[in-house]
Amino acid sequence: GLDGNLIIEGDNLLALKSLLPTHAGRIKCIYIDPPYNTGNEGWVYNDNLTQPQFKEWIGQAVGKEGEDATRHDKWCCMMYPRLQLLKELLRDDGVIFVSIDDNEVHHLRMMMDELFGVENLVACICWQKKYSASNDHQGVAPMHDFILVYSKSSNFQRNLLPRTAVQDKLYKNPDNDPRGRWTSSDYTCNKTKDERPNLYYSIRNEILNKEVWPDESRVWAYSEDETEKNLQGDLLWWGLDGTNAVPRLKNHLRNVQGGLVPTTWWPHEDVGHNDEAKKEVQRILGPLGVNLTPKPVDLLRRIIQIGASKHDLILDSFAGSGTTAHAVLKLNEEDGGNRNFILVQMPYDTKDNEKGKFNICQKITAERVRRVMQGYTYTTKKGKKEKVDGLSGAFTYAREGNPLFGEYRDFGQKLPAYEELAKYIFYTETSRDFDRKAMNEKSGKIGEHNGTSYYLLYTPNGQEDRQLDLPWLETLQKTDKNRNVVVYCEKIHVHRDDLAKYEQETKRTVRPMVVPFNLK
Repeated sequence: GLDGNLIIEGDNLLALKSLLPTHAGRIKCIYIDPPYNTGNEGWVYNDNLTQPQFKEWIGQAVGKEGEDATRHDKWCCMMYPRLQLLKELLRDDGVIFVSIDDNEVHHLRMMMDELFGVENLVACICWQKKYSASNDHQGVAPMHDFILVYSKSSNFQRNLLPRTAVQDKLYKNPDNDPRGRWTSSDYTCNKTKDERPNLYYSIRNEILNKEVWPDESRVWAYSEDETEKNLQGDLLWWGLDGTNAVPRLKNHLRNVQGGLVPTTWWPHEDVGHNDEAKKEVQRILGPLGVNLTPKPVDLLRRIIQIGASKHDLILDSFAGSGTTAHAVLKLNEEDGGNRNFILVQMPYDTKDNEKGKFNICQKITAERVRRVMQGYTYTTKKGKKEKVDGLSGAFTYAREGNPLFGEYRDFGQKLPAYEELAKYIFYTETSRDFDRKAMNEKSGKIGEHNGTSYYLLYTPNGQEDRQLDLPWLETLQKTDKNRNVVVYCEKIHVHRDDLAKYEQETKRTVRPMVVPFNLK
C-alpha cells in the first residue's frame, strides 16, 4: 500500500514523522497550502510541545480571539517542525512550493532561508488569485498570493512548461521557408555607436543590393561574426520585398520545441483563480463543497509540471480538498505518466468540525479524489445533468497509528508491535528504509547497513524480557559475520568486563541499548 497513492488521516506533524522510515529522501515535489494566519481562522494543530506552559500557550485560541502579540509566534511554532520534516522527506534533487499571503510571507521566508539555505531559493511566485478587485475594499485590494519555492540542493533542475497552441499561433511562414514557421526579433539594440563602436557596422541587403547601417541612436544587437553566421544561415528577414529599413532575426518554431521557461508571474488566465476553483469543487462534491476555499487544479498542474517528472512522487501535507491529487491524476491522464501522490489531512481542521464530528479527510479530501477517479455527475445552472468521466486510479486510505511513545518517551499502556519498533530503531540508527523481509523476530535481527548489524530483543507482551547475555552473544558468533553489532534489548545480563573480553576475543564491537529509555 505504501508504493501507490496514499491519503493519510491524521495530524500532519505525526504523519510526517511516521513517513520518515519509508519515504525519507524519496519525494520529488512537495506542495503545501498551510493556514495563512489571517486572524479569522480557528486552526487546530498539535505542536508536540511537552512543557505545560507551552501547551497552555499554544492551546489558547488562535484567530480573532487570539489576536495578541504571539499570534505569529504560534504560527511559526506550528510551521517550523513541519518544514523540517518535509525537508527530510525531499529527494536531493527535490523542490518544495508553499502558498502564502502577506500575513506570514516574511516569517515563512526567514524560516525557509534558515532551513533550506538562502542559496536554495528558486523563486517567489505571484499568482493572480482574483480576476476582479472587490469594489467595496476599504484599502488597496489584494489580487495575488505568493508561492515560495525552495530546492533541497543545487541538484534541482526545473522543467520547462509545455507550449500551448496560442503561443504556437504566433509563428507564421510568409516566405514559405522550408524550415517551417517562424517569428522574428529586432536586430538592433538601444545603445549608441559611441557606447558600442564595435556593434556599429554595415550589413548588406542582398535583395536591394545595398549596404545598410543601423539608425544613428542604435547599434546592431549582434557582433560582425554572429551576423556573418546569421547571413550564412539565411536568418535575416528584410520583409517580403526586401524593403525593411533594418533586418529582423528569424526564430524557427522547430528550434523552440523544448518548451517555455517558467516565470514568477502566474496570471489567472493561465492557472485559474479562486472563484473557478470553488465552482469546480462544488460540481464534484455538491453541497459538501460550499464552504471550501480550494486552489485551482491548473495551479497545481503547473507546479507539478515544473517540479516533477512523469514517474515522481508528490506530497501535500495540508491536503484540504485534495486539489494536489486531482492535478496529479489529470497530468497522468494527459501525458501517460504514473506520478503518485501522498496527501495528509487532519480529520478536524477547525474546532467547529471537531464538535460536529465532521471528518474532512474522509468526507471531503478522500471523497473528492474518489469521485475524480471514478467519474461524477453534476447539475448545471439550467438544470441539465452533466457527466464527467473518471481519471481512473486508486489510493490507500491510512489512519495515523498510535504514537510509539507517550509524553516522556515511555511506551504508555499499549506496547508497540515488534515491527513498528524495529522500523523506528532501524531508521533512527541508519536513516535508511526498513526492509521487513530482512527482519527476523526470532533471532532479533532487524537489518544491516554499512557492515553493522542491528538487533532488537523485545517481546511486546509486557510479561517476559528478552535479554542480552553471554549465551546470546555466543549464538551471535555463529550466525552473524558483521564486525559491528548494535543491540536494543529489554535487559542486559552481561557484565561490562565480560563484554570487553568478548569484544577483544572476537574482534567485534557490540553496542547494547536498553529499550525503551535510550530511544532518541
